Amino acid sequence: MSVVGFDIGNENCVIGVAKQRGIDVLLNDESKRETPAVVSFGEKQRFMGSVGAASATMNPRSTISQVKRLIGRTFREPDIENDLRLFPFECLEGQDGGVLIRLEYLGEMRTFSPVQILGMLFSHLKQIAEKDLELNVSDCVIGIPSYFTDLQRRAYLDAATIAGLRPLRLMHDCTATALGYGIYKNDFFVAGPTYVVFVDIGHCDTQVCVASFESGQMKIISHAFDRNLGGRDFDEVLFRYFAAQFKEQYDIDVYANAKASIRLRASCEKLKKVLSANAEAPLTIECLMDEKDVKGFIKRDEFEKLSLNLLERISVPCHTALLDSGLTVEKIHSVELVGSGSRIPAITRILTSLFNREPSRTINASECVARGCALQCAMLSPIYRVREYEVQDAFPFSIGFSTKEGPICTLSNSALLQKHRPFPSVKIFCLHRTDTFSMEAYYADLNELPSGVSPKISSFMIGPFEVSNMEATKVKVRVQLNIHGIVTVVSASLLEDNVDDDSLAKSDDHLTSTKMEAEADHGSSAVPNSAEDSNLKRMKPSSVSSGDGLRKSKFVKRLDIPVSESVFGGIAKADLSEAEKIEHQLVQQDLKMEHAKEMKNALESYVYEMRDKILHTYCGFSTESEREGISYNLQQTEEWLYEDGFDESVDAYTEKLEYLKKLVDPIENRYKEEGARARASKDLLDCITNYRMVVVSHPVSERDVVIDECNKAEQWLQEKLQHQNSLPKTADPILWSNEIKRKSEAFDMTCKHIMRSNASPPSFEDEDASDQRDKPDGIRMQVD
Repeated sequence: MSVVGFDIGNENCVIGVAKQRGIDVLLNDESKRETPAVVSFGEKQRFMGSVGAASATMNPRSTISQVKRLIGRTFREPDIENDLRLFPFECLEGQDGGVLIRLEYLGEMRTFSPVQILGMLFSHLKQIAEKDLELNVSDCVIGIPSYFTDLQRRAYLDAATIAGLRPLRLMHDCTATALGYGIYKNDFFVAGPTYVVFVDIGHCDTQVCVASFESGQMKIISHAFDRNLGGRDFDEVLFRYFAAQFKEQYDIDVYANAKASIRLRASCEKLKKVLSANAEAPLTIECLMDEKDVKGFIKRDEFEKLSLNLLERISVPCHTALLDSGLTVEKIHSVELVGSGSRIPAITRILTSLFNREPSRTINASECVARGCALQCAMLSPIYRVREYEVQDAFPFSIGFSTKEGPICTLSNSALLQKHRPFPSVKIFCLHRTDTFSMEAYYADLNELPSGVSPKISSFMIGPFEVSNMEATKVKVRVQLNIHGIVTVVSASLLEDNVDDDSLAKSDDHLTSTKMEAEADHGSSAVPNSAEDSNLKRMKPSSVSSGDGLRKSKFVKRLDIPVSESVFGGIAKADLSEAEKIEHQLVQQDLKMEHAKEMKNALESYVYEMRDKILHTYCGFSTESEREGISYNLQQTEEWLYEDGFDESVDAYTEKLEYLKKLVDPIENRYKEEGARARASKDLLDCITNYRMVVVSHPVSERDVVIDECNKAEQWLQEKLQHQNSLPKTADPILWSNEIKRKSEAFDMTCKHIMRSNASPPSFEDEDASDQRDKPDGIRMQVD
């Protein structure tokens, strides 16, 4: 069983795995710990990870990056419209209002959803893990931002399904970081909880959480976020600054050239990292555009002034998380700063001023989420023993349910599931209905949501069911906020009071023997949509006195009601199955092209190797005409490889390779046989010499037969070798090493048979004496 954690970042991905010695981060094919979250489509093959990132400059319109920003989003969202202006690939609006990516692949225009692209990325990460671990990877834990909506969480699960993964949990990034931080620490306060703030500034977002740590447990108290503030926004500040400078200085407009924009953004990202450690930094790019080399320069102070509005936004989610937690700054024990965008010195100063202490960097800023996810996977796995440690997460949104009569609410609030409610959790409530009814789940407070997000989550149809009378009957509904943070109605039951007229209620034991489930007949509120916050308690059936003085049993009859779910904007099962089928076809196409590359490389290597050997190693074993013919064919094959055969099928490369081997193999066999024949001849002569020495101590009759076999074998070998040596080396052998080996084996078996068959059998007296010696004294028998 695999124990793997995936951190799918907007820019890079990290794979953590639990091993016997702890949590490790896997290396990709380039021996790097981070894999770019990029999928690039070539003419006939996909390239993912580092290889795909290398194709971004040459093939920008077919290279998909930052797909995490598009998951579960609609095309008309303002944030998405801003992102699409920065992306070099083409996007269009789907029939459901979502985002579709349009590109050319295999000679035709294709459209893919962000979920499909994410599934491809998952599939690539799965291949990396399986190659390193040498076992099938299925079970895993995946890190997600805390601000992900229900639809985005479902989209991640769908993408994992396309890749053949089975997520045990979708875990909030900050929660995974807190788990990796807390489970190894032993210096928490004994008297009470220790409060730690985690600030994660990633490539495209900022997440903050307040966590409480005690011995053996951790609890997330609050989450806050800004999903449009990350490291790439600081890169964009530098990009706009130098784009304006180059337009004025070099008269070039990088906005009009996709390749130039990609190169300048990559250089700005490197420049930002240099400014994190230096007060100033230069920028130099060769042939950026119109064959012009560009140079630039900026100081850190100037960069911070340009980024002032971004830096001010850093403190907003920190204030929100602190306010929602109900804690003061004085109660915060530590502030941990992580994320790829957290290395800017100005951010550290802002957080220091806000929390009255400098942020710590005790955990790996880039790998902490993947390590925490792998650790959670190990805790959920039956094959690893992890010390007892309770992880309690909080859900960042309020969720409500409503019917056509109005919202279903508790007495304290209009939302059925409150913000920062621990999850996974279950809510049970009762409604009074006479027929099939529907419910809708929605986000109760739009102010808690990221901008542009629809409040609708899903709808549920409960029924059909029948009631025994026309009066409204109690329906118990069980709502679950599961381990992934997805809300659903897991069950619905019809509860009816019945009186048994045929049997007398003599004892409680008799009553409880019924197969019906007894439920407490709680009095419900006058409000038709009222919720009870606790599970209904089971109670024994009560008894009712009839008019004739007999006590009759009363019980609650429970019948399960079917529940159907419809997710707003979700993927239909048929579409998901089709996406899995398409991914399988794409994987087969990739494997086919990889096989073709391997065969092409094998043919190319064979051409270069044989060209050298035919002129040197095999020169004495080939005629002049053979060498000329082979050299000519090798030259023709090399020219074909770099012209018409540059991009051919596996069969074409295989056919060429087999044809060349057909020409070279006879010569190669002559060369190899000369050495093999000499070794086989030596082995046979050594065997003959050995038997001549061993048979000296044997009886004369046996010795003569063995010596005669030795002479025959030696004479056979001499005659064969004499005939073979009379031929030139350029001729095919008439004596093969295999023939000598077979002769040696036959000779050895013959001699052994002779020596065994002529051995003297022991006499009867000797056998009898031996048997008598082996028996105890008390049971020896005298033989006459």
